[in-house]
Amino acid sequence: MKVDRYYLEINSIKNLNEVISPKQNLIIEKISPPNIELNKFFYKNIGKKHRWVDRLVWDNLKWMSYLENKDVHTYILKLNTDLAGYFEIIKDEKNNSAEIAYFGLLDQYIGQKLGGYLLSEAIKICFDKNHKRVWVHTCTLDHKNALKNYLKRGMTIFKEETININIT
Repeated sequence: MKVDRYYLEINSIKNLNEVISPKQNLIIEKISPPNIELNKFFYKNIGKKHRWVDRLVWDNLKWMSYLENKDVHTYILKLNTDLAGYFEIIKDEKNNSAEIAYFGLLDQYIGQKLGGYLLSEAIKICFDKNHKRVWVHTCTLDHKNALKNYLKRGMTIFKEETININIT
């Protein structure tokens, strides 16, 4: 199967087209200390429709090794006390940048204007850490509005490629 992959970046907080909170009682929390079960929950539940499969084979040791890396940070979105979405940031201090490595909402929260808000907050958090560049990659397997959301927030495509993947 052919998949189009897009790499996007934003190089200044001034370029962010921010979405303000569409609902009261939205909370974004940094998860500290790392919580394997929480990351696994989001990865599996958000990723199941988008062929996120790389980490499905990870054992708890691999998860802990990844999550305990000082450059990896997980944030969750809650509506009241209910989990709604998450994102992972991987800092690259050497290049003064941050990657939004994983990002998404649970199914029942899609279509409520939360994606633009969550992405705005993720970008702001990255720039609050004095990074000069925030980047992400997405592909045609991700949610149909993923690319639009990144572009609407002010990100620009810096690389495109088409890859072949085997679907079993």
